[in-house]
Amino acid sequence: MGMDVLRDESGVSLRRLYQLFPSKETLVEAVLHRRRQIWNTWVDDAVAAGGGTPRGQLLAIYDMLARWSTEDGFRGCIFVNAFSELGGTTPHIAALVRDQKVQFQQRLAGIVAATGAPAALADQLAVLAEGAQTTAAITGTPDPIQHARTAATTLIDTALAVGKPGKKA
Repeated sequence: MGMDVLRDESGVSLRRLYQLFPSKETLVEAVLHRRRQIWNTWVDDAVAAGGGTPRGQLLAIYDMLARWSTEDGFRGCIFVNAFSELGGTTPHIAALVRDQKVQFQQRLAGIVAATGAPAALADQLAVLAEGAQTTAAITGTPDPIQHARTAATTLIDTALAVGKPGKKA
């Protein structure tokens, strides 16, 4: 999206836009910071709605992703999109994206730890969530997120069963 399109969509003059955001990178950075706040609120709300169990909290994140993917204008993860466009040429943007992804994985790791499952489960669940968002954006359907939720359920339940005495995966 160019600054002219942004001007037309926002109703803000091009001069004012450039006063606020002297470059595309500064604009993208501001958007990423705001989107990170929104994302964290969504994850917090999903975890709170997860039924009080760590398993439910993890699965509620996939439910949140499914709801988000049906919103008008859904285009997948803005962090992935920004990295795709600017990450190779703008190290600062790449660092912001990496930091957001690490933060999400750490959030999952905290919930996974509460289940007693192996720590690697958090990385697996993060990869599922990330891939599901991207695939849902490309296909225009929430189906990939539903498939990811099903896979997440299997991973979580298997990890929990392995941790119980007398159980095998």
